[in-house]
Amino acid sequence: MSTPSSVDKPDPRVGTAEPATPPTPQGHLHPGRWAAAAGIASGGAGIAAGELTAGLLSPLVSPVTALGGAVIDAVPPGVKDLAVQLFGTADKVVLIASIGIVAGMLAALAGVLERRRAGWGLVLAGLAGAAGLTAVVTRAQASPQAALAPIVAAVVTMLLLRTLIRRLTTWAPSNRTPARQGNDPAPLARRSFLNALAGTSIAAVVAGTVTAVLTRATAVASGFRGSMTLPEPATAPQAIPAGATLSVDGISPLVTPNADFYRIDTALTVPAIDPPAWKLKVTGMVEREIELDFATLLAKPMTERHITIACVSNNVGGDLIGNALWLGWPVRELLAMAGPKPGADMVLSTSNDGWTASTPLEALTDDRDALLAVGMNGEPLPLEHGFPVRMIVPGLYGFVSATKWLTELKVTRFADDTAYWTPRGWSDHGPIKTQSRIDVPRSGRTVQAGKVQFGGVAWAQHRGINGVELRVNRGPWQRATLASAISTDTWYQWQLGIELTPGDYEVQVRATDSTGEPQTEDKAAVAPDGATGYHTISVKVG
Repeated sequence: MSTPSSVDKPDPRVGTAEPATPPTPQGHLHPGRWAAAAGIASGGAGIAAGELTAGLLSPLVSPVTALGGAVIDAVPPGVKDLAVQLFGTADKVVLIASIGIVAGMLAALAGVLERRRAGWGLVLAGLAGAAGLTAVVTRAQASPQAALAPIVAAVVTMLLLRTLIRRLTTWAPSNRTPARQGNDPAPLARRSFLNALAGTSIAAVVAGTVTAVLTRATAVASGFRGSMTLPEPATAPQAIPAGATLSVDGISPLVTPNADFYRIDTALTVPAIDPPAWKLKVTGMVEREIELDFATLLAKPMTERHITIACVSNNVGGDLIGNALWLGWPVRELLAMAGPKPGADMVLSTSNDGWTASTPLEALTDDRDALLAVGMNGEPLPLEHGFPVRMIVPGLYGFVSATKWLTELKVTRFADDTAYWTPRGWSDHGPIKTQSRIDVPRSGRTVQAGKVQFGGVAWAQHRGINGVELRVNRGPWQRATLASAISTDTWYQWQLGIELTPGDYEVQVRATDSTGEPQTEDKAAVAPDGATGYHTISVKVG
């Protein structure tokens, strides 16, 4: 038996066998990456088509906003608080961006799956569409035609995905043999696929642009607001007394400008309400149900008041609080017309986007200035702050009182109805706690030795502030100068100069309300009814 020689071995340079792996298409990218790109383009075009449909048929709710709202509703309260702490009023932008990233990843996966086995990517796209449909139909402001938007989004995505993946397969089939003598169909197929991919991407951009324009066009509220003239108040605002504003650089202004006023709500996009079509209903345990339109409301004798409102998610030392001049009709007068029945102890207010708040009936019928507000700092309510009508109630955190885009007041009982946040672990009453804040100097700053000027604000709405004190390195409390008050329903500015030598210092502040009750040092988280503790800063004196 002879031993095989080298001439018996196949020459590696001359081969007729099929290649072990399919050739990659021209463009230096693996077919899987092109498939992912096809999925992203198809998904983008589908989402744009859905949003365009929503812009035409249901401007108040779309697949993207509905999914965002569903996420906001589903996540635990602690996650919401963390989002507010990390991102502040940009939390909704972060949420929308996150939805976009997740949608892009799912679309890319759908493209890869569809290339590997026909139909799998379509199933994933269909499931995403079903999720969008479920989110849309469960939103409070959804109309019957709103369901068409997620259906259109899913159908467009699936059709485009199927078309693109078929063209990709023609260009780069997994079993394609090497090209022979110029008969390779790849260049033509490649051109067809890339043209389709580019066309899909352009269509997505165009549809998205048209949607944005259309949405702005349908938001007639902005135009109405711009041409609206607020009525003169029948009850003029409190005069701002001399000495209410202190001359301390960096201290919070006595009245917060609209552009700087905090915004915390569950609306992913600002509801666009046509004021002539707006109605406010008073229902529930009342002698007479009432329906009020915007023109009738504006004709009522208005009251104008400076009122400080705060979010329950405001941490000790936080900035989710502001003071503004509000114009509105007292809620007690509307409820008096309706006639609450004996046994009622709560008013469940409802926003246009379905959000609800539980307000003690007493807080809306006593002598405090609870308002159906239409104006803020001398101009119509900004859209993001509740235009055309919102509630303002002194002494209560916003989650139980400050309903924006108001549409209904249901007189009921705490035993019978619950508001949006109550089943999510928050209290159902929410009286504001006494708090104080150091605005200047900022924590961590280095200041010059000598008399260091400290300044800030303190609040105990509907009770008022009697005094503010500071202590350094847990030493004795030193009384600060307290500015004059606009009213007990607003915050107070304060200041104190303290002689400090070079070194590191811890400075704390506390306030005492007008009943003589001091702010508690005990630390508590914002849930379930507001944070407590002393605002503490660190200062380096050089």
